[in-house]
Amino acid sequence: MIKQALIVAALVLALRLPFLHQAIQGDDLYYLYGAEHAQIDPLHPEHTSYVFRGVLADMRGHSHPPLNSWILGGLLAVFGDVKEVPFHLAYIVFSLIAALAMLSLARRFSTRPLLAIVLFCVVPTFVVNGNSLEADLPFLAFWMAAMALFVYAVDRESLPALIGSGLAAGLAALDAYQGVFLTPILALYVFQQRRGWTPGWIVTLAAPAILGAWQLWERATSGAMPAAVLAGYMRSYHFAALAQSVRGAAALAVHLAWMVSPLIWLTLVPRGGRWRWIVAAVASAGAAFYDPNPLFWVSFGLGVWVLVWCFGREFPGWWVLLFFAPAMLVFFAGSARYLLPVAAPLAILAANASRRSIALAGAALQLALAFGLAVVNYQHWNTYRHYVEMLNTQTKGRRMWVNADWGLRYYLEAAGGLPLTTPPRVQPGDIVVTSDLSNSLPAGVPLTPFYQIEIRPRTPLRLISLDGRSAYSFGSHGLLPFEISTAPIDRVHADIAAAPELSYLDPHDPKAAVQFLSGISADGWTAKDATVLLKVPDRATRLEASIYVPASASARHISLSADGHILAQGELPKGDSIYSISAPAPLGSATLAVTLSVDKTFSVPGDARDLGVVLTGIGFQ
Repeated sequence: MIKQALIVAALVLALRLPFLHQAIQGDDLYYLYGAEHAQIDPLHPEHTSYVFRGVLADMRGHSHPPLNSWILGGLLAVFGDVKEVPFHLAYIVFSLIAALAMLSLARRFSTRPLLAIVLFCVVPTFVVNGNSLEADLPFLAFWMAAMALFVYAVDRESLPALIGSGLAAGLAALDAYQGVFLTPILALYVFQQRRGWTPGWIVTLAAPAILGAWQLWERATSGAMPAAVLAGYMRSYHFAALAQSVRGAAALAVHLAWMVSPLIWLTLVPRGGRWRWIVAAVASAGAAFYDPNPLFWVSFGLGVWVLVWCFGREFPGWWVLLFFAPAMLVFFAGSARYLLPVAAPLAILAANASRRSIALAGAALQLALAFGLAVVNYQHWNTYRHYVEMLNTQTKGRRMWVNADWGLRYYLEAAGGLPLTTPPRVQPGDIVVTSDLSNSLPAGVPLTPFYQIEIRPRTPLRLISLDGRSAYSFGSHGLLPFEISTAPIDRVHADIAAAPELSYLDPHDPKAAVQFLSGISADGWTAKDATVLLKVPDRATRLEASIYVPASASARHISLSADGHILAQGELPKGDSIYSISAPAPLGSATLAVTLSVDKTFSVPGDARDLGVVLTGIGFQ
């Protein structure tokens, strides 16, 4: 047992350690809001508010109870600030708890426990979502601990293990409302194994009891039950509309086919009984009429087959069914991570039923897919982090509005950005940063492009993208388990709320000062990057910058760019000299943000500035 536990721990660490520097992503932001408020009111981390889709929202209506905010609040109190590496290192504990609990369950229900463990650990959602700070992995850890301890307690009539199971079930419910799904699953097990054992029946109610006690306590201390506030938001945003719920259920069926490698399920189909594959074939045919993409209709049909195959598979099969049935009614977004609690029974069933060689081949393919998705996910959110670092050096002193969500919003707000509200309060000269991927809002004023990036990882896998074909995170648009594509994940652009009047700027002209955005001093000296805002005349032909290069200057390379794209570049002469750089005038916009960049700067005693070259004029000729 100890040797197997060490193998499991080593496998988990191998999956987690490469992603310790994972950027803040997804809904991490909202849990961190609660963690920050926990520093002020530890008993009520969700008694705060945040801007959601432009409107101030009460966090008591958040879709998760407060446990994850408490956990993050504790880490925040220890480290004093959000630090990605220590936080992710701490969250590895939950992956270890889940995997070790899986080992206990696999030894009880599987003839091949280590194989079942491997299949569990390479589930794509375990690999990908285990690198976030959202509630998914803490919930999975407490869910799995509750299941493992309950099975052990019922099998041996162990009261200490039963108490531990009840505590774990309560923590799972305080981390996610779906923790109450434990009740029917635990009740089935005690009914099958020891139906006359009263303590076991009592503990099956631990999750709803603790969740209910928390709701009543919140009602007494704040005047409202969080569940009631959440229900109000669900109605107002139409999250639980019938069409959305149906799409969510379809997405869950698709994801079910990919929890364990489809290679394993496909080899089991011929041995699963004729009526099961007939049901699956009919489901696939119906899905093909809705969306002819083979990845969708094959996955949907296979997911339906897995469901009907679970009938008659003893306790692990019923575990899957008893979770999936209410999940279809509750999880309107249809995210793959919602099915993490059924990864364990599916891995056990697959390990028991498949040939060892097929199972190992399926695990290898699944690991490759999961790691590829995790790498793309890392690159996606990490690009936001680097983008904000760059942008922050260009926009110091200017008010910045955040027209984005998720990890990008976190880093922008950490840099001083304010969430865009409805109605907007953008003033001339403000910066508005917009993500095309998130639910962006109108800024309410004309905007001039400043700097844009496109996030397009080379790996041809997408969990989410501008195409919207993947249902990995939510099934609002597409219903694929993931995308096989090189399409852009997102485009992020910073725009300036201004209406420039001048097409050519002289640093000594007082009227030009308002169009110098950053990196230019009143005497014409530039920093490493100097950005100006220009009006584009109707008949513009060339964009040109004239500079003076003092003998003391360190810069040797210069470039002229607009909207993040280099238009021209050249080598600077040595010694006192006049130099000009030009490019064909970019057309298609009435205004343009132009950046002049040099490779090196220098400083002089008594002057704290980083000095590049002296700008004598820039604009359209």
